Amino acid sequence: MKLTLGHSPDADDAFMFYALAHGRIPTHGFEFEHVLRDIETLNQWALAGQLHVTAISVHGYAYVADRYAILPHGASMGDGYGPLLVATQPCKAAELQAKRIAVPGLRTSAYLALRLFLPEFDAEVLPFDQIMDAVEAGQVDAGLLIHEGQLTHAQHGLHPVADLGAWWKERTGLPLPLGVNVIRKDLGATTIARVSDILYESIRYGLAHRRQALDYALEYGRGVHRTLADRFVGMYVNHWTQDMGDAGRESIWRFLREGHAAGVLPFLPDAEFVPKPGG
Repeated sequence: MKLTLGHSPDADDAFMFYALAHGRIPTHGFEFEHVLRDIETLNQWALAGQLHVTAISVHGYAYVADRYAILPHGASMGDGYGPLLVATQPCKAAELQAKRIAVPGLRTSAYLALRLFLPEFDAEVLPFDQIMDAVEAGQVDAGLLIHEGQLTHAQHGLHPVADLGAWWKERTGLPLPLGVNVIRKDLGATTIARVSDILYESIRYGLAHRRQALDYALEYGRGVHRTLADRFVGMYVNHWTQDMGDAGRESIWRFLREGHAAGVLPFLPDAEFVPKPGG
């Protein structure tokens, strides 16, 4: 059975799927076609159920919960760190109320977190890899950084205003739920369980063979050096990725509830979680 597997062309996703992409684990008759797109594109494609399995923003999942279930592994959780709000000069977050802020997509978790943190601002949607340049050029008053930009912003002379993962952790004691892997419900319980097992083994293999998986991930590191890529991968491929557990599920529920209460989400979705392998 051939299945489409969508994920972003980023070091952390590449690390997770190294074993699968290079035939390091058995796939038990399943063939996976890797489809690499930025996370906002994957969010949009999920609305039509375009891919069998896909990475998706937790925020974006709210709009496809009727079609997809959340896998227990593959999540990106910001445990005390996360999307970074930056500006060209040091300032306080309150100074950015009603200002123009570049964001990587209106259904990204970064955007939802920023709306919870700073309810009133003028969002300018830009591809995530163009946000730092836009802030530097003065095209926007501030920018919301995801991916490696969280670590490389200082090289561009940008100043952190707020770390949304740290803010969320201080408020809730939970990691900030950013991305999850989801699978189409119409595949049926048996196929879902088997595919879940395979993807789980790919993540386990990568963590157990870190050097080889990191070598592969560097191909998607957008020019960052190995030490920085290793740090970035460690932030988002870790014990939360192997099994989000009860705390991870609670963080997702709370994030969506708060998004609904704040009026960002027009409804509260009925999230469905696939049981963990062996569970």
